[in-house]
Amino acid sequence: MAERDFLDKMIAKRTARNPEFPQLVDAARRRRELLHTLAERREQQHRSQTAIAAAMATSQSSVARLETTATDAKISTIERYADSLGYLVQYHLIPAETGASAPPVVVH
Repeated sequence: MAERDFLDKMIAKRTARNPEFPQLVDAARRRRELLHTLAERREQQHRSQTAIAAAMATSQSSVARLETTATDAKISTIERYADSLGYLVQYHLIPAETGASAPPVVVH
């Protein structure tokens, strides 16, 4: 078994204080994956952050933050980003006990 690293230790420490911490980490991972996918779609369309920002009526730096460091982006912001790329965000409720194995982002 691999030796526990700093991240493993931090998660264990936070989980000891808040048993729901692993679920919070997983939710953040899913949001990050969604924003990463939107950034990939933007690049595939050969569109700049500036062009997306104009379509969203925001700044290029806001789009850059969404793509790199957004920790808790508003749903409305994510929907505007997706819309500027020609996508619609849909929501699916998945039972928590089976949802962990489901992919966080599905693009049709």
